[in-house]
Amino acid sequence: MNLNLFSETANDVAVDFPTSCQQIIERINHINPIQYSKTRNFINGAVTYLSPYISRGVISVKQVMDAILQKGYMPYQVEKFLQELAWREYYQRVWQHVGDGIWKDIKQPQPDVLHHQMIKAVEHAATGIDVIDEQIKKLYSSGYMHNHVRMYTASLVCNMAKAHWLQPSAWMYYHLLDGDIASNNCSWQWVAAAFASKKYYFNQENVNKYSFGNQQNTFIDKRYEEIISMPVPDTLKPTIDLSLQTKLPATGIPALDINKPTLIYNSYNLDVMWRKDEDINRVLLLEPSHFEKYPVSEKVIQFIINLSKNIDGIKLCTGEITDILSLYKNSSSLDTGCIISKEHPAFTYYPGIKDSRDWMFSEVTGYYNSFFSYWKKCEQFLKHTA
Repeated sequence: MNLNLFSETANDVAVDFPTSCQQIIERINHINPIQYSKTRNFINGAVTYLSPYISRGVISVKQVMDAILQKGYMPYQVEKFLQELAWREYYQRVWQHVGDGIWKDIKQPQPDVLHHQMIKAVEHAATGIDVIDEQIKKLYSSGYMHNHVRMYTASLVCNMAKAHWLQPSAWMYYHLLDGDIASNNCSWQWVAAAFASKKYYFNQENVNKYSFGNQQNTFIDKRYEEIISMPVPDTLKPTIDLSLQTKLPATGIPALDINKPTLIYNSYNLDVMWRKDEDINRVLLLEPSHFEKYPVSEKVIQFIINLSKNIDGIKLCTGEITDILSLYKNSSSLDTGCIISKEHPAFTYYPGIKDSRDWMFSEVTGYYNSFFSYWKKCEQFLKHTA
């Protein structure tokens, strides 16, 4: 699979996300970190398309970093690529620190907010900015949107339409196969200056440059100083309230051998290699309470289920963690770690043993006020790793 798509036109880029382990490994093997650094902001640049597998815990950022360094690259040669991986880890550390505060303005109140609703033109892919509208439609059909266009969309919503980031970010998360609450929420806040010192803006010239377009005479076809001071464009004034719901498959509570502990997999942990050789129960748990709080589309749910099929012996359960725990109520193993999961801020309430995730920089913990203060600390350990 050739991941260097830079020679194609923007509209030719077809995005698909296979779910077999072999195809995912092939995608890792074909990463070109040098081309990535040069072209990643272009809509058809040499991005990896690994984000859904990282977000769902099939692979880790450390696994991707190790694969690159094992090819002989020195860290300084692929620093931009490694930083982009580290951004994901940084946002996870932020989530660990703030907890449910991930749903609130983290550093400061978002400035210039006029309302807390969704922009109708964005939800309907009718902003009049061709690339953004095309990419929103692709988001609906494929579950993916190029990162640069995500920034455009968030800036359009928060800084030009002056909507608060919360509801629009939930809309995007709902549709993304690579939906990651930490990356999604923090990125929207970064664009909207709730998690950064200034807002992120773009104009038509910038869109045309990175999409190879030539659209003109739009409401963003202006100089930056004009865009920053312009009133809300008429196209972006109508708003809607979103109603996002998750459709989960109906299952019973699986039959488990209560003489063995149970590994709990979820939408953020589908690691095929996790305790692979242990004789143990394996359950993909889809909790209605979780998806009521963090709704996702039916396409996302099916993607999660398809990825889980790589795990031998796994059983699907639509239910709550208490349903699994109740199976052990008369078992002698109840107090000896009958439930095993991986640590994650979305599932702190899981009982039992919590294994660590595979971090790029497990030594760098806690909260850092900015990514680059975090990265400076990581660099000390990166040299040792290399």
